[in-house]
Amino acid sequence: MIVKNEADVLGRCLQSANGLFDEIAVADTGSRDGTEQIARQFTDTVVPFRWQDDFAAARNFSFSLSRADYVMWLDADDVLLPADRDALLALKRTLNGETDAYFLPYRMGEEADAPVFMRERIVRRARRFVWKGAVHETLAVYGRTAFANAAVTHKKPPGKQSGWRNLCIYAKQFSRGRMPDERQKYYFARELKDNGLYASAAAAYEWFLRGNGWTENKIGACRDLAFCYKMCKKRNRCLQALLQSFRYAPPRPEICCDLGDLCFEEGDLRQAVFWYKLALNGGADAKTGAFVQPSCSGFYPCIRLCVCYDRLGEYERAAAYNERAGQYRPQDASYLHNKLYFEKMRKA
Repeated sequence: MIVKNEADVLGRCLQSANGLFDEIAVADTGSRDGTEQIARQFTDTVVPFRWQDDFAAARNFSFSLSRADYVMWLDADDVLLPADRDALLALKRTLNGETDAYFLPYRMGEEADAPVFMRERIVRRARRFVWKGAVHETLAVYGRTAFANAAVTHKKPPGKQSGWRNLCIYAKQFSRGRMPDERQKYYFARELKDNGLYASAAAAYEWFLRGNGWTENKIGACRDLAFCYKMCKKRNRCLQALLQSFRYAPPRPEICCDLGDLCFEEGDLRQAVFWYKLALNGGADAKTGAFVQPSCSGFYPCIRLCVCYDRLGEYERAAAYNERAGQYRPQDASYLHNKLYFEKMRKA
């Protein structure tokens, strides 16, 4: 692990991991809030590392602290839920040195339909894989790889953001003449978007899309670009960005839902119905590296179809899609409200 000022969440993370690993190594990049003391409750291997505006450098240092055959990384605001602890223990018993790297699901929350994508998570130390990228770093793996079901759940505290930190790192990189590779172009654009610099982010996404980046990043860039244009009140460009994603793959549920929302907002309910229904018919495989939002092929288009058909006066269809939405989230407030609404309508 690499940490800095993570006293609010580190104990939760390490408690969830306690007893799973033969060793825990923590590289502290300059904490001043008691992070080190919390880490030492779980391990003696807590080593200072001088921050260099380079997350990959810190990650590589943290990996150098390991003596195990296999190394797994976590962030301080990650947790291992009980079922995933069990799955990880089962996986650990199978490690025999034949597989060089394991990809595990990375869930953005505890909800059953929380967004998920696959990350390189466990690697064989003898391979000496290297982290790359000053920001949004990645571990470049090769050889024999495999996928496992033991998920890591990301639980970032509400309101916690990196702010301008990552953009400042990029600025320093650029000032030193270090131009970003295709992956870093994508994440630079994301940082601009996340900080509300939508016009600049749109230009950066267009820059990335003109290059030879990874297909999954290009699909994600199209969706983010559309959001930026939407925030800039450029509806036609928003639509063009979403449709551009079809150059790289068949329509993804996430894109279809965005197109449905765009049509819905303009009052074109029949077009919205088309896109929401198409979302229900598709689904990306997280093993491709895609950022998958399961609700976009389940609950969300169903609840939106309910609203569309209700406004079109087709109440039986609306009620049917609401019931279908309830199969995904039986306690959801929107579903329960609609259910009561349709029950009253039938009695009237």
